[in-house]
Amino acid sequence: MKAEQQAPMLDQGERDKIKQLGRAVVDTEAAAVAVLTERMDDSFVRACELMLACEGRIVVIGMGKSGHIGSKTAATLASTGSPAFFVHPGEASHGDLGMITPRDVVMAFSNSGETEEILTILPLIKRLGVPLIALTGSATSSLGKGADVHLDISVEQEACPLGLAPTSSTTVSLVMGDALAVAMLEQRGFTAEDFARSHPGGRLGRRLLLLIRDIMHSDETLPCVSDGVQLVDALMEMSHKGLGMTAVVDQHNKLVGVFTDGDLRRAVDQGVDIYHSRVGDLMTRNSHTVAPGDLAVEALLLMETHKINALLVVDQDNILVGALNMHDLLRAGVV
Repeated sequence: MKAEQQAPMLDQGERDKIKQLGRAVVDTEAAAVAVLTERMDDSFVRACELMLACEGRIVVIGMGKSGHIGSKTAATLASTGSPAFFVHPGEASHGDLGMITPRDVVMAFSNSGETEEILTILPLIKRLGVPLIALTGSATSSLGKGADVHLDISVEQEACPLGLAPTSSTTVSLVMGDALAVAMLEQRGFTAEDFARSHPGGRLGRRLLLLIRDIMHSDETLPCVSDGVQLVDALMEMSHKGLGMTAVVDQHNKLVGVFTDGDLRRAVDQGVDIYHSRVGDLMTRNSHTVAPGDLAVEALLLMETHKINALLVVDQDNILVGALNMHDLLRAGVV
């Protein structure tokens, strides 16, 4: 049997040094990000104007770590109402440049501003007449001078003790990309419901898009009795449908009340004869209801507010059309 690998035990001095290094990285990167507030200037606004005026897509490019940041920025833009995608500049010079059209805007990430793969395709981007937004650490770099708008993402020092690994610079690039995306989101009037539509598989999407009619019990699965039936018959309906309650309706199928497990316990405590009592005499009138077109999350809020586990669904004429309980919301991922 293979022995488990044991992590080396460090002495207290080494443990303290690790903590100090971690804190130094956080402090260095936090200071680099703090400087960005001074760079939310007219160039930042101009970059947003170019993207707002874009009739095509925002094409984001970058190499190495800047490419990873660019890919994330493109994804954030796309998910917040600004159509965007990432193109690898190395692949662009081998055919992928055809993905860029004159209707697009190009956003290029390069800390040095001298990334060879980007400079190779720069003349072709300019020939297309595509607006170019450059995010670099030097406005006088080849990329910075060739851009329509330059955004300063320079840092005084990397958090890496060797000053080599992109750390502070990538963090600043990421924050600048997020700042652009959020500014665009606000200008486009992008809402939480819009966000949910682009994230239908996530919990937010389910909470903001799922309607009560999508998850409610209806037809044969809907527990329902008339107000004139005996209590014992109502209990049989509750047991058969398994929702812990039954709707009570009049002869026109209009809701007049609900009988729940809680109502049954109260009836038993009062010594009610379940074989010779009418459900209409023991039900809860004026029960809380929802409409089939309401959001499922609204049903959840109503249940939590009134500390109940089930709701009946009625249309605009108070006709019973469905029912749901907390388990339905759980299964649907709303909770």
